[in-house]
Amino acid sequence: MQLVEQHVISKHDPRYRVIDEAAFKSKNLYNAALYEVRQSYIHEGKYLNYTEMDKRMQSHEAYKALPAKVSQQVLVLLDKNWTAFFEARAAYEEDPSKFTGRPHLPKYKHKQEGRNILVYTVQALSQPAMRDGLIRPSGLPITIETEHTVVDQVRIIPRNGHYVQQAHERAKTVPSQKGSRACHKANGADYQQAQSSGQPLSSCCQ
Repeated sequence: MQLVEQHVISKHDPRYRVIDEAAFKSKNLYNAALYEVRQSYIHEGKYLNYTEMDKRMQSHEAYKALPAKVSQQVLVLLDKNWTAFFEARAAYEEDPSKFTGRPHLPKYKHKQEGRNILVYTVQALSQPAMRDGLIRPSGLPITIETEHTVVDQVRIIPRNGHYVQQAHERAKTVPSQKGSRACHKANGADYQQAQSSGQPLSSCCQ
């Protein structure tokens, strides 16, 4: 179970520009790594997993454009997308009737308009700032207020015209609730308690 705190950062927010620049760099790394994986898979029949790609990409300018911990998470996401492709292809070969078509290789993000998620693990967050109720991601000259003093991971997710910042904290105890979700509001911040799925969660507070 995880507690998830969300904040929306609009285009009018002064923090938007630097976040957008980082998400653009994240897209560049995603596409550069995807090219390497696709070329190897298509021409050599060999899949390059996260471990191999992290070694290969460390000297690449797109990798070095972000903090190392953030670049690693971009490659983790790429690896998950390929794993999903392989699983979908196996399911298709077993029963094509469940699909509208043959699963495609992971696709590139748009060269200019494309943006990619930014994931900051606890090692990429300022701990002194966290103790003061502030999220300060590595490499970004911004702070975001939070009700948490301990955060396991922060995700900044590109949306249409804005970004959604999520602070994830693993819940220590799970109170008995009907259904799989419970949440409350505190000081304007939406909290969610849900089964940990690794997927972005929408607010269940009204």
